[in-house]
Amino acid sequence: MNQESKGNHLIFDGCDTVELAKQYKTPLYIVSETCIINKCREIHEDFLRKYKNTKAVYASKAFLNIEMCKLITREGLGLDVVSGGELYTAIKGNVPMKDVVFHGNNKSLDELKMAVSYDVGRIVVDNGYELQMLSQIAKEENKIVHILFRMTPGIDVKTHKYISTGQVDSKFGVPFQNNTLHDYVCEIEKMSHIKLEGFHFHIGSQLLDNEAHLMALEVLLNLIKDLRDTIGFETSEINLGGGFGIPYTKEDEPRGIKYFIEPMMDKIYEKCQLHSLSIPQVVIEPGRWIVGEAGMTLYTMGSIKDIPGVRTYASVDGGMPDNPRPSLYNAKYEAVIANKYDKVEDEMVTIAGKCCESGDILIWDLKVPAVEPGDILAVMRTGAYNYSMSNNYNKLPRPAVIMVKEGNSRVVVRREMYEDLIRRDVLFNE
Repeated sequence: MNQESKGNHLIFDGCDTVELAKQYKTPLYIVSETCIINKCREIHEDFLRKYKNTKAVYASKAFLNIEMCKLITREGLGLDVVSGGELYTAIKGNVPMKDVVFHGNNKSLDELKMAVSYDVGRIVVDNGYELQMLSQIAKEENKIVHILFRMTPGIDVKTHKYISTGQVDSKFGVPFQNNTLHDYVCEIEKMSHIKLEGFHFHIGSQLLDNEAHLMALEVLLNLIKDLRDTIGFETSEINLGGGFGIPYTKEDEPRGIKYFIEPMMDKIYEKCQLHSLSIPQVVIEPGRWIVGEAGMTLYTMGSIKDIPGVRTYASVDGGMPDNPRPSLYNAKYEAVIANKYDKVEDEMVTIAGKCCESGDILIWDLKVPAVEPGDILAVMRTGAYNYSMSNNYNKLPRPAVIMVKEGNSRVVVRREMYEDLIRRDVLFNE
């Protein structure tokens, strides 16, 4: 993260976080444009320019708004969407539709019609029901729709079970069993308006080693060879998904994109050469890896409750609605007191949210300087799945999102007001 200190204040991408809290109020999402740009350029350096016929699309579910669409497009990446709402945001953000990949395990008829109507570059088909719907829509629109089929490689990964997606028992994709994929390929070959380009897998999120990716890739490459040998199908594209992890705590080892990509590309070249296979286009879908470390959330400390011999609860003006991940996944975060950044951390507190839930705890047992009401808490690495998963539980308005770059800041999503919370309520005259 691009942070330093000045006069006991935490500085993030050149901006004084204490001053940002005063100017924009809290809770407040801060996103470093510099950090995102650096990540995108690392992808160019270690993947797109290093290997021929490659493509990277940003997994927008991690963090998406119109400004992020524009930034990702400027940096030369495509966009991965998983719903009509994300596709609509991409359209409004002027993302070239040829660079959009549309995922999802249960896309609706309207979502598929929308994708076909706007000529989305790739639709990742998850199941046979979706394939039949898509074929019918393509015929009605008289368009050739280019698809990948999502396979489930049967790989168990080292992550929370709620973000593990590559095992056999998964709601995503077609299990690699009983020649099911062979049957689908043969079926697609008979469809006049569907063009199967290849296959996709995604095995899980927040993965900090590359073992599972390599195991899944081995399964996929064997499938490609088998389809070529048995039914003559030539795979022109493979999508290796994302899931590349970031260091949320000091115990997590940072991983550059090269760590994940290089061994996979080596395996692709080796296997293709061994079996005389054409090297397909290779696509990756990093999301959290691009934006996770670029984010920070600021809160204002309120009540400090000391229970002698038990613990001290320091409550902030946000919690589960702006960051549900600790409650959902037992996610771990690090944080500092932004206005006491250089002071000795000699107290232990538990950071509690303001919701009426005992489970609304952001961080257990955090070492901090002596805390007081009015202190500014900065929670690190909240760029991924905080804003995206935010909600209005307890009728709390969602925070503003600001982007910072080299000492400048701007609002990219305005703070919700109380009026926004009832804007969609329908009132009937009694």
